Amino acid sequence: MATAEQNEGETYRVIMLGRSGTEVLLVPDGGRFALPSVEIPRWQRVAENLTAAVKTDWGEEVVCLFEPDASPRTNGAGIRYQATEHWSASGSPKMPTRWVPVSALSQESLIDRSDYLATRQSIGTCNAQIKGSPAGPFARLGWFKELREWVETAIEPAGFHLNERFRQLNASPSFSLVRFETEGPALWFKAVGDPNQKEFPITFTLARLFPKYLPRILATRADWNGWLTREVAGKLLCDVQEDTLWERAAAALAELQIGSIDHGARVLSAGARDLGATALSKLIQPFIEIMAQLMERQSKVPPAVLGRKELLLLGDRIQSALDALEALGIPETLGHLDLNPGNIVISPNRCAFLDWAEAYVGSPFFSFEYLLEHLRRTLGTASAVETRLIESYCAQWEQVVPPAAIAEGLALAPLLAVFAYAAGSNAWQDTERLEEPTTAGYLRGLTRRMNREASELADRRSLCLQ
Repeated sequence: MATAEQNEGETYRVIMLGRSGTEVLLVPDGGRFALPSVEIPRWQRVAENLTAAVKTDWGEEVVCLFEPDASPRTNGAGIRYQATEHWSASGSPKMPTRWVPVSALSQESLIDRSDYLATRQSIGTCNAQIKGSPAGPFARLGWFKELREWVETAIEPAGFHLNERFRQLNASPSFSLVRFETEGPALWFKAVGDPNQKEFPITFTLARLFPKYLPRILATRADWNGWLTREVAGKLLCDVQEDTLWERAAAALAELQIGSIDHGARVLSAGARDLGATALSKLIQPFIEIMAQLMERQSKVPPAVLGRKELLLLGDRIQSALDALEALGIPETLGHLDLNPGNIVISPNRCAFLDWAEAYVGSPFFSFEYLLEHLRRTLGTASAVETRLIESYCAQWEQVVPPAAIAEGLALAPLLAVFAYAAGSNAWQDTERLEEPTTAGYLRGLTRRMNREASELADRRSLCLQ
């Protein structure tokens, strides 16, 4: 059920630049002007929702560039701005607008002084006139036109062409995600910057090694860390109701992992995380020490604070579980720390896996545990669908690993998958992020989850020995 917080909207004032940044679209108000504004859902994709709202409310199609750095600080109300480039007129505005030359603007031209400051900052950033302005190819005017021309060149040999329909989902100076429509298949352009630059070489490597399980890459732009793919036919798993398709996704995951057994070195050299048993063992002591410090800083109870003695015991239990996992002899394979139904495209004939910034090499069962967790959130625990999902996954692995080893590996996965997820990220090693209450609280929550899983694993072991 949606919460009130999820239903809240967020207002953005839109800095709509045209004619290479020499004019801006404004709303006349008496003898002065205001910026067009839109309201979009909070906690959802800004670019996708803002461009749709601008088209509906103001009759203009725009390309998002960036959110001016100083925009929330320009006034006490915390006004948010989005710098955009005008692309085309698409309808009638809800109230009259006017294109005004930037050279004619002054602080007195706009009703709100912060609008003028944000507009000047945006123009300076687009033209690279502000020292320290966000670096990246997608902050400048004209990048979208250049992108379309590049895409046209890339797809021309295939005999199809872009039409005018596109959807911009993500936007920032160094990140971009755009869906283009053509006379044939739809296309996706994605580009990444820090801290996800490694997604570019990882995706390129995986697409070459495992073309059956990734979208086909048509072209790459190394200077943008970007790549163009054909859209995979099918639906996102999160939008699928058929149990058989969930089972097919589990089987495909196992097939992909088994196929990657001999390619671990190449995947690691492309930038994937090393989350093998040896690498994870080295992280236990420093991770536990940081968690002890975070627990000591917790100001409210509940939730429970884990003391150092409990945390040291947790560290020992994680090490024992890693030793047990390693002894099973299950091959370390390609894995996905962010494997969720929104990253899986499924059809009766094919399953493709997306968004490989969180690729790793380690236990295959961690990724499957993440998929199971998403299924449980949707259907609850102990569902018949979960049982069949496990059977579909294990049926593939039984061709490689004895069933007893698979069962033991799956039993260890709930604890070790949480540890791999928490310790395999960079958040716990980033002192600045640890000062953020949200990050610190999230890591404490993951540690408490590990402690519960470790206790339940120990209890099951005790029952087996009785």
